[in-house]
Amino acid sequence: MNLPDQTDVLLVGLGPVGAALANLLGQYGVSVLAIDKATEIFRAPRAIALDNEALRVLQMCGLHDGDIDTIAIPEVRMHSPHFGFYSRANTAGAVDGHPKLVTFYQPQLEEVLRTRLKAYEHVQVALGASLSGFEQDASGVRAQIKDAGGVQHEVRASYIVGADGANSLVRSLLGLDFKGKTYAEDWLVVDARRLPQAIDHVEFICDPRRPTPHMVAPGDRQRWEFKLQPGETREEMERPETVRRLLAPWAQGQEIDIERVAVYRFHARVADTFQVERAFLVGDAAHITPPFVGQGLVAGLRDVANLGWKLAWVIQGRAQPALLQTYSRERQPHAREMIQLAQWMGRLVMPGNAVQAWLTHGLMKTMSAIPRLRNLFENLEIKPANRFKTGCFTPGKTCAGLIRGGQLPQGWVRSLTDREHILSDDALGQGLMLVGFGVDPAASLPQAVRQKWRQAGGQFMRIAPRGQPAHQASVPTWEDLDNSFGSHKVPSGWVAVVRPDRVIMADGPLASAMQLAQQSLAMLHTA
Repeated sequence: MNLPDQTDVLLVGLGPVGAALANLLGQYGVSVLAIDKATEIFRAPRAIALDNEALRVLQMCGLHDGDIDTIAIPEVRMHSPHFGFYSRANTAGAVDGHPKLVTFYQPQLEEVLRTRLKAYEHVQVALGASLSGFEQDASGVRAQIKDAGGVQHEVRASYIVGADGANSLVRSLLGLDFKGKTYAEDWLVVDARRLPQAIDHVEFICDPRRPTPHMVAPGDRQRWEFKLQPGETREEMERPETVRRLLAPWAQGQEIDIERVAVYRFHARVADTFQVERAFLVGDAAHITPPFVGQGLVAGLRDVANLGWKLAWVIQGRAQPALLQTYSRERQPHAREMIQLAQWMGRLVMPGNAVQAWLTHGLMKTMSAIPRLRNLFENLEIKPANRFKTGCFTPGKTCAGLIRGGQLPQGWVRSLTDREHILSDDALGQGLMLVGFGVDPAASLPQAVRQKWRQAGGQFMRIAPRGQPAHQASVPTWEDLDNSFGSHKVPSGWVAVVRPDRVIMADGPLASAMQLAQQSLAMLHTA
């Protein structure tokens, strides 16, 4: 195996998070060596849920509707042996152009992401290769890699990213603590196909004797997670006769195809930091979460969306290395909040005893009769918003409906030149964007500012209200077909600086366009 002597980014781990990052870096033109000690994709399903934010990141990676099979989940139902159906989460509909919640088949996603990497000549994949160690200095990373044939190589990289899972070697070599909790309870996960009667949603059977999450998945699949009772062993629970007995209520006497059986424990852990000098952690290497809100893989995809463009901008000289320090500052707080939500959900799903179940589920049943409290759960208002408290954006609020440190809404737009219909993220592209709402954001900028903006990877675009006449503009113009921006109360004549990961850096009236552009360039340390 011929490994390069030098690369921009050494990526350790090529699961779905690593493969997503490799695709983003490939789009940005960064050279990547991606290694994985496995020689092929693990063919059993593991992660199973994606929300609208995760689908939006996959869209950034170049995936489109239909590239992977998904099932939109209309609701998540909670059942109690004492109170019956006692609560639900409404996951029907779409946010930012994508379903709120879908299930998927992880091996298919990994295969699609890896296949896309073949389009990038500067992205090299080495399967069967493993990291032996690495050292950092002021100019880069020197890594020792053993290839599939057992031959040792030394590779120089500008940066190293550990996407190597919960038992991350990169994290271990960095000497980082992985603080948190490992739950004492074991769970049996069963993936089965071709059951006589499929559900179309997700349900949590919150019985303290045997808590059981149950959900539908593509390919005529369903998944169950059965909590083991005291005294039950892994060997006993993984036996075919035990699995058949547990699935008997759903099998209705028919034989079903068992695809995967595994016993594992849930964890809730976060690394001290997601960056040490030129080394970064993403996905399960940085944080692992209990599965009760389906955010494990989603959190990893948020990581790579945040880190990918920052690495590219620094490597290509569009920003100074100080920009990279905002990755951990932005991502770690939200990762902690999602883990806390998953732990709270876990207490609903797996109460310790019948008394605790009666009190907890009875309280939830009572609260569901109060509209405001019901909406907190039913409309997913308890889910922490992916908004940064500090980082690469201008702090403060404006009178517009945009939130600095949060994401720009996405909707369907139409080009006023060729009448093409696309999602607005696809119109934004991969650059740093100065967006004008109903106005040309570049019209009043001095030529020197425009030039600096473009040198920093900046671009310009105008979003016009639907039906507005096509005014003369010096920048690409798109028509807001579904009022996605108007519904968020973005006034005409407003401008916003949008990062490549769709986060709003700054916004204000058109008269402040030059100031916003210069402030944003200063945050990249290029002004």
